[in-house]
Amino acid sequence: MPNNLSIRAYTSQIRSHFHEFHQLVLPLHGAIDIKVGDYTGKVSFGDCVIIKAGQQHDFRADDAARFIVVDMENFPDNITGSSIAKFSINPPLLAYIQFIDKQLAHQVNKQLESTAFALFYQLLAQQSCNERIDPRIAEVIHFIKQDVSVLFSIEQLAKIACLSTSQYKNLFKQNINMTTHKYITQLRMEKASALLAHTDLPIRIVAEQVGYQDLSAFSRRFSNYFGQSPKAFSY
Repeated sequence: MPNNLSIRAYTSQIRSHFHEFHQLVLPLHGAIDIKVGDYTGKVSFGDCVIIKAGQQHDFRADDAARFIVVDMENFPDNITGSSIAKFSINPPLLAYIQFIDKQLAHQVNKQLESTAFALFYQLLAQQSCNERIDPRIAEVIHFIKQDVSVLFSIEQLAKIACLSTSQYKNLFKQNINMTTHKYITQLRMEKASALLAHTDLPIRIVAEQVGYQDLSAFSRRFSNYFGQSPKAFSY
């Protein structure tokens, strides 16, 4: 059973059990209500819930909901050391579980499934799930990550968090250990470096896709961040 990817559905009747292997549940369609460890709540598309071996969990979901369920013998270190049960997955892993959904529904191919699990494990090891983030800040982060090219104002983000601007700025820094501006810059630079390294998009287009209409401003920011120009990085 361990080290296995599958597509599963659950019922609206509450069920409760435990198993001798680790498990992750990642919603594809719909959501699951679950109680595991200290967490009680809803897990929906874009989330992942961690169920450690031997951990009792109670759950229910709409009959039409579908989930990628991953049974695992061992977790990567970031999951093993996590103090939280639920976290948001990053866009590459989100896209990958959608591919897994299509592949598993298409054919049975044990060799391909083994390879798919190995790549899933690698992507899982890159997830940030070690900190317990205030739900209001988690909501802001989810909103920002939808499109890093958008020019967000502090007032906008504070409104999403249902906080005053000063409360928001303080709470964001307490949770993320940096300002909102620095965090957005980090996301933009990481995306820009990936686009430059893995696509043939012109630097001007890359700049626009990460929120810079001024190419010179983008080049300066990129050079300060990585210590080399966008042109040098793309070769």
